[in-house]
Amino acid sequence: MKKILIPMPCYGVDPTEVAIPWKFLTEKNFDITFITPDGKQATPDSAMLNGDNLGIWKSLLKARKDAFDACKEMEQSAEFCSPSKYEDVDVDDFDALLLPGGHDKRVKEYLESKILQRHVVKFFKQNKPVAAICHGVVVAARSIDSETGKSVINGFRTTSLLKSQEMAAYTMTRLWLKDYYLTYPGLTVEDEVTAALNSPSDYLTGPNPVLRDDMKHLSRGFTVRDRNYLSARWPGDAYNFSIEFIKMIEEGS
Repeated sequence: MKKILIPMPCYGVDPTEVAIPWKFLTEKNFDITFITPDGKQATPDSAMLNGDNLGIWKSLLKARKDAFDACKEMEQSAEFCSPSKYEDVDVDDFDALLLPGGHDKRVKEYLESKILQRHVVKFFKQNKPVAAICHGVVVAARSIDSETGKSVINGFRTTSLLKSQEMAAYTMTRLWLKDYYLTYPGLTVEDEVTAALNSPSDYLTGPNPVLRDDMKHLSRGFTVRDRNYLSARWPGDAYNFSIEFIKMIEEGS
């Protein structure tokens, strides 16, 4: 049985970006381990899950019903209710790593965790599948290989949350949510990720992200796969992202 590691912050993981992949992975009967900084059950971003305070943009920005339902199912699962601590896992015990996103400022404990970054480096050095979506790509970008002094994704092609997406969400909601959509005001995800790469040309934006994908509309999604590394931009890529991640895992069987 393949063992998949999924790190999360204590609060603020994007419900779509964790629950849709979780749903696909559990349907394959993979063994999933969630980890959080303190080993306590995580709480997904309620604004993204329920549309809290999203105002007129609620229907556009919050999780779709399929993601909402998957998240509620995930929250009842034994593995989600009993996570381990970041520091208490051994990468050698796992076959693949999934890095979901989330933009609430409380996700910084996830994005900035040195323990988690060391785990990511080990997954890359062991050539195990690593999949990162949205802000999860920031975790990979910040994971520095001590032997090279560079990010583990330096030399890889990638995508992430686009600057245009991040700034559009901020502009649409800033009157009442202030900088909620800017995890790091003044530094977009795209800018930070691009700076970690060998060349700006290794950053791929894909087609204009407007509509979210699903099993009937897979062409709406976009992912970038480079060897053992898979990346995606936003919740609208979650189905493509999940399907491609499973392919990567099964190829290593």
